[in-house]
Amino acid sequence: MLPGRLCWVPLLLALAVGSGDGSGDSRGDSRRRRLLAAKVNKHKPWIETSYHGVITENNDTVILDPPLVALDKDAPVPFAGEICAFKIHGQELPFEAVVLNKTSGEGRLRARSPIDCELQKEYTFIIQAYDCGAGPRETAWKKSHKAVVHIQVKDVNEFAPTFKEPAYKAIVTEGKIYDSILQVEAIDEDCSPQYSQICNYEIVTTDVPFAIDRNGNIRNTEKLSYDRQRQYEILVTAYDCGQKPAAQDTLVQVDVKPVCKPGWQDWTKRIEYQPGSGSLPLFPSIHLETCDGAVSSLQVTAELQTNYIGKGCDRETYSERSLQKLCGASSGIIDLLPSPSTATNWTSGLLVDSSEMIFKFDGRQGAKIPDGIVPKNLTDQFTITMWMKHGPSPGVRAEKETILCNSDKTEMNRHHYALYVHNCRLVFLLRKDFDQADTFRPAEFHWKLDQICDKEWHYYVINVEFPVVTLYMDGATYEPYLVTNDWPIHPSHIAMQLTVGACWQGGEVAKPRFAQFFHGSLASLTIRPGKMESQKVISCLQACKEGLDINSLESLGQGIKYHFNPSQSILVMEGDDIGNVNRALQKVSYINSRQFPTAGVRRLRVSSKVQCFGEDVCISIPDVDAYVMVLQAMEPQITLQGTDHLWRQAAQFESARGVVLFQDIKIVSTFAKPEATGDMKTTAPKSSVLEEMLHNLDFCDILVLGGDLDPRQECLELNHSELHQRHLDATNSTAGYSIYGVGSMSCYEQVLRHIYYRNWHPSSLEGRRFRIKCSELNGRYTSNEFNLEVSVLHEVRVPDKEHVNHLIVQPPFLQSAHHPESRSSIQRTSVVPSIATVVIIISVCMLVFVVAMGVYRVRIAHQHFIQETEAAKEAEMDWDDSALTITVNPMEKHVEPGHGEDETEGEEEEEEAEEDISSSSSEDNSEGEEEEEMGRGRHGQSGTRQAQLEWDDSTLPY
Repeated sequence: MLPGRLCWVPLLLALAVGSGDGSGDSRGDSRRRRLLAAKVNKHKPWIETSYHGVITENNDTVILDPPLVALDKDAPVPFAGEICAFKIHGQELPFEAVVLNKTSGEGRLRARSPIDCELQKEYTFIIQAYDCGAGPRETAWKKSHKAVVHIQVKDVNEFAPTFKEPAYKAIVTEGKIYDSILQVEAIDEDCSPQYSQICNYEIVTTDVPFAIDRNGNIRNTEKLSYDRQRQYEILVTAYDCGQKPAAQDTLVQVDVKPVCKPGWQDWTKRIEYQPGSGSLPLFPSIHLETCDGAVSSLQVTAELQTNYIGKGCDRETYSERSLQKLCGASSGIIDLLPSPSTATNWTSGLLVDSSEMIFKFDGRQGAKIPDGIVPKNLTDQFTITMWMKHGPSPGVRAEKETILCNSDKTEMNRHHYALYVHNCRLVFLLRKDFDQADTFRPAEFHWKLDQICDKEWHYYVINVEFPVVTLYMDGATYEPYLVTNDWPIHPSHIAMQLTVGACWQGGEVAKPRFAQFFHGSLASLTIRPGKMESQKVISCLQACKEGLDINSLESLGQGIKYHFNPSQSILVMEGDDIGNVNRALQKVSYINSRQFPTAGVRRLRVSSKVQCFGEDVCISIPDVDAYVMVLQAMEPQITLQGTDHLWRQAAQFESARGVVLFQDIKIVSTFAKPEATGDMKTTAPKSSVLEEMLHNLDFCDILVLGGDLDPRQECLELNHSELHQRHLDATNSTAGYSIYGVGSMSCYEQVLRHIYYRNWHPSSLEGRRFRIKCSELNGRYTSNEFNLEVSVLHEVRVPDKEHVNHLIVQPPFLQSAHHPESRSSIQRTSVVPSIATVVIIISVCMLVFVVAMGVYRVRIAHQHFIQETEAAKEAEMDWDDSALTITVNPMEKHVEPGHGEDETEGEEEEEEAEEDISSSSSEDNSEGEEEEEMGRGRHGQSGTRQAQLEWDDSTLPY
């Protein structure tokens, strides 16, 4: 039956093709082709059911296992037995399959775009093979079954390891070996285990006591010492399993912490203080480490040590007299150790310390106080003050060391009163005379104090209200521990000698000499007869300008107790809570109220005492040793300005008020301030600008130059009310005037402007010169030397108005000036008589006009001169004689006959120039110069005439 059925197939196909119209024929052709294709392409292509492939990232070739090959049983029939395509099923897959050989069915799988393993490591998709159908028109293709393709992406080591942290930090305790101080960790962005894993770490820094394992754990290979090195910085790198190193090393910082020792932490040894900055916190971050000790209470003592600076503190370096006045002390204080000067020359032979106000006594010097400086009788009330620095007496057998002694000048060696040191005891001796009282009464007063021999500066005040004597040392009161009585001294007429630093032996010796020398330093030794100082004044005199302070006392805890010593150089704080004590100590500050403090180091020490709960042995806190560095203050430049030449008429020198010397004196103080520059990298020196500053002065000296004043005919005077209302003092002598006392620059200006100079015989005065020099801080800063020269202004008789007019305006003058010129002009211009006539008329008119203007200006100048002279008699005027030139009026010179028209015309031009100068007008001056140049050009005799007639007008007032 099967063969018979197959025989009918062609017949049916033929019938189908032959029946129907044209369209039917087309449908029949399509059917026939399908039937024919079905008859020819009888089998589907065949491929493997699964494939495994590998592709290297950034490559396009896929290696498949097994290879991509499609088979078809219709081969070798054309088209039907060939493979035309491989199709991949999936969305947005980066692969494609191509046919390499249709006949063999061989194909290839490749990437359409670069494959990135880090984005996707593997791919899985479906693939099918298609044969070529029955003909070339891709009809009736048959497709194979679906095969699964699994592709893995092969990684490339393209990324280097990177550390998770840019830097690592650890803290270790000294003296320990750690298994792991810290762990560093690096990562790799590659996708494969081979290249993404970190296989090794390495320390790059050499010669460090550290090692690292493959997991990144760092350990120390030896015990670390805090004293040897407090911090280590090491670099670490990492390698992946492909041995690619890290792109950047990481920094590991290891801080070595000392073994816990109780003590203060987080404080700075050097603390800089800028003058004028106010209060400066000393320990803003300090705290106490107790190492878990059971502390019940804590006492802290902060001490500012300034004993080596001047007199033990940064006090004002004004003179003792000025300080006494600033503190409100009573007047009449006598300074026994003043700075050496012409008036106080008894201290010129003494040794001077770093400051001119501190005197050192080495056991071989003494100074005699001149007679009349201190009254012979001190009465029953007086005060002695001094600064003293003294150590133990040299030698085994201590002798008396005299500070102040009043003894017999000749014949005998009796001590009337004395102040001395003996065996570290301060003794004051006071012997009364028989004429005062003939009774057994107190004579020696002894004080035994450790401070007398501690080689430190202390301020001593001895208040005497006989028979009671009180000692004040650094503001504290001390009563004598021993008082010895004695009989009064027998009356005598022997003169007494007051000395400092030793006692004078005038009798009972072969040669009068000093004895009982003092070893130490003294400053500001004064005596005030007839008056005692109050406790307030004494405290002010020894007060310190620098010290310790506490910022915000209100913020201190309730459990904090604190106490300052009188000079505020020692602060004691106590509390039960360590945290409160820490916060209280953080508020301690340094303050210096001086405008110009002494630059240098101030040592600072903080000591602690700790009490623990019920323990016999408590922790020990080491002292804090720091220092405050006070920087150099801006030094002022004091400048005196004013008129340096003064001319006055003789009558003013003879008047009751005299002549005011420094009427326009000005005192200015400036300091150089660096000017900020925009470019910080420039190496050029910075420019500075001057800025004014205000401060006090303590003295101004007016010195007479060229010989002392003659008291018979001249003197310097100053109204004392000008001094008293400004709290200043002054001394006057033939050598000059000295104004002293602490006062502002404006106060000194006002006083200097009221100093008068009188001279009863000014006619003999050719000139007087004076010099001013001012000081701040007792000569630490001095001004320039301002010089003033004073001269007598002599009157000059001026010719009367008629005489001047007669000399200038006269007919012969006009005739001699123009008639010869007219005749010569007519002769020269005979060809053009009209032009010559016009020229002559114009010349005559101009000359008449010039002469008339000259006459007018001479009159005006004469009137102005008379007014100025009268005003100078009534009011005070300063004349500058630096360029004064006395000349003769050229108009008074008569015209000599025979000189002709040139001289006459030259005189007219000189008169015109003279009048132009008198008018002080720049326009007239230029006009006169034009006339003078015209005369020179016409006559050529300007050199001779100028030498005769030129005069200096640079100093005329009009």
